[in-house]
Amino acid sequence: MKYSDRLGKLAPYRFVEISRIIAEKRAAGEDVVTFGIGDPDIPTPSHIIDRLITASWDLPNHRYPESDGLPAMRKAIATWYERRFGVELDPDKEVLPLIGAKEGIGHAAFCYLDPGDIALVPDPAYPVYGVGTMFAGAESYKMPLTEENGWLPDLDAIPAEVADRAKVMWLNYPNNPTGAVAGRDYFEKVIDFARRHDIGVLHDAAYSEVVFDRYRTVSFLELPNARELGIEFHSLSKCFNMTGWRVGMAVGNADMIKALFQIKANLDSGIPQAIQEMAMEALLEPQNPIQENNDLYQRRRHKEIELLKRIGLRVIPPQASLYVWARVPDGFTSAEFAQRLLEETAIVVTPGSSYGQYGEGYIRLSLTTPDEQVDKGVERLASWKMPAPSRS
Repeated sequence: MKYSDRLGKLAPYRFVEISRIIAEKRAAGEDVVTFGIGDPDIPTPSHIIDRLITASWDLPNHRYPESDGLPAMRKAIATWYERRFGVELDPDKEVLPLIGAKEGIGHAAFCYLDPGDIALVPDPAYPVYGVGTMFAGAESYKMPLTEENGWLPDLDAIPAEVADRAKVMWLNYPNNPTGAVAGRDYFEKVIDFARRHDIGVLHDAAYSEVVFDRYRTVSFLELPNARELGIEFHSLSKCFNMTGWRVGMAVGNADMIKALFQIKANLDSGIPQAIQEMAMEALLEPQNPIQENNDLYQRRRHKEIELLKRIGLRVIPPQASLYVWARVPDGFTSAEFAQRLLEETAIVVTPGSSYGQYGEGYIRLSLTTPDEQVDKGVERLASWKMPAPSRS
């Protein structure tokens, strides 16, 4: 049979490829140190696991869940948002639990875009924003993120005819892959731009709780009028070490939430209820694990930055996110430099070009590598002689 044309438009998902390379090298006996994937190596806190174990014996949790989640789960999300950001949400209209933020982000394009529509998508960026747009038959207009613009889209550089046709704008702060942050002033500009051009704002805030040096992130929904035109995606994956349990949420504009629910109700059956109960435990109990995680990540951030500077790379210490974003030496592409690291030191980093054309010239390192592996990477690079570029 002939498969759909959209499959031919999909590049291999980068982290699947990274996992394949690591497995091959380890099978060949190499001791690979990977800074590739942002998957916390810290266990889910024990009190959260205990709630899951108890909930798993509850008979109603053995049956199909509802796509919109348990009422208590929606209320827990609303409570967390109010405590953390001072944002009051209607649990029944402005909150939707997700099977991980990625699920909601992937489904979003089907809610808001038709073939021929335009989505404003940052570049470099989490690939799912653009992939979802493509699946919906719409077009991505790239908003370059560069050092010069502080890794924030230059809204004034978007042509008026593009802005007028655009239906949605994707934003992600703290940012993956650059580690950049956005403050209230920038979000105010976004709201003004979106209102003038009738654009829905889709803000991915999955890294809001991973912060350093006492930095405080801002929720897009804290801004006046934000809820008139946008929603925010969030996740328990990074802040509570729950990537494997797949729990996220979308919150904000009631009509946009309703549209996302309509898609979900036709495509999935929601988060298993026992997992929802463990998520409630995470959201409603003391948030101490978040600070403990951040203390660990900050120590790793310092080690990785010193490591990169030692081999001549330029790095701006991130204020938030799980990543260090570094400029590769002149004469290398990001893929070439990553390849040389892998071949000569058995260290895995992610080329910036994996996140879009404006990620070229950079590499990304995750902070979720265990301490002993970070130390091993530092030791290897301390004795590594930086190669000359293979091209002139």
